[in-house]
Amino acid sequence: MNKAAEPLLSVKKLTKHFVTKTDFLGRPKEYAYALNGVSFDIYPGETLGLVGESGCGKTTAGRTIMGLYTPTAGQVFLKGRQLDLSKGSSRHIQMIFQDPYASLNPRMTVAELIAEPLRIYNIYQDKAKENNRVYELLDMVGLSREQANRFPHEFSGGQRQRIGIARAMALNPELVICDEPISALDVSIQAQIVNLMSRLQKELGLTYLFIAHDLAMIKYISHRVAVMYMGEIMELAEAEFLYANPLHPYTKSLLAAIPVPDPDIRTDISLVKGEVTKATANGCPFANRCPKVIDRCYNERPEIREIKGHQVACHMCGD
Repeated sequence: MNKAAEPLLSVKKLTKHFVTKTDFLGRPKEYAYALNGVSFDIYPGETLGLVGESGCGKTTAGRTIMGLYTPTAGQVFLKGRQLDLSKGSSRHIQMIFQDPYASLNPRMTVAELIAEPLRIYNIYQDKAKENNRVYELLDMVGLSREQANRFPHEFSGGQRQRIGIARAMALNPELVICDEPISALDVSIQAQIVNLMSRLQKELGLTYLFIAHDLAMIKYISHRVAVMYMGEIMELAEAEFLYANPLHPYTKSLLAAIPVPDPDIRTDISLVKGEVTKATANGCPFANRCPKVIDRCYNERPEIREIKGHQVACHMCGD
């Protein structure tokens, strides 16, 4: 990771609202606010971990950056050039999906699945060169060319995810969005896939946005970590700093909930109260559950600010 360089990807005030209810004329009446002004940078060669509980907007952020969703507002820049996300995805950004069973067309062979992006962008005119690229990608992820003509149902979950990784690498992307790529796999296979991705990052100079809810795995693979809650970034810092000294109350509660293998070590998992509820219009989205809440939290939304090397959105941090 080269923090001295310009960001590879810059996300500016990214917002995505989904219509959940319409009136009798079909006009939007109610919305689900999946992303509310999310901003962050990712630097060349870096892995930025994006964490948070289910429904916080992690996957929506990844799919919107990818171009699978059209943003309600905000901008995304790749190497300083703004992407037109209304026109779909960029060949320079690829995605590894969570479910290796659902993300592969069961009617296509492995060779056809991996070659599909090459054909969409008309990379090769020569069929032999295309096949050689497919074999090269299979070898890269630890599969053999003899498996090229098999169908997805003939593979295990870990092997299917390797196929998904090979397909994502086909166009030599600059950024790979990893949407919980190991959560659907057996624990015994998860480390193999993470080690494969780490090796490919070093060999190919890849940059990752790694979306997950497994905080232990995020710590292992990420250079920096961003913590999301209800569509907003609560805290962002170097991984070692964030895990050693979390500042935001929500980050502290997430880290306190990580299971510890020593039964003699007790962690306080009662840092958060209540259930996820709709935030007030102008206040902090975490106010209804925060143990440090004050009146200001209900009436004024905290801005991200720099505190001790962390970017934190909290009125109480630093006071």
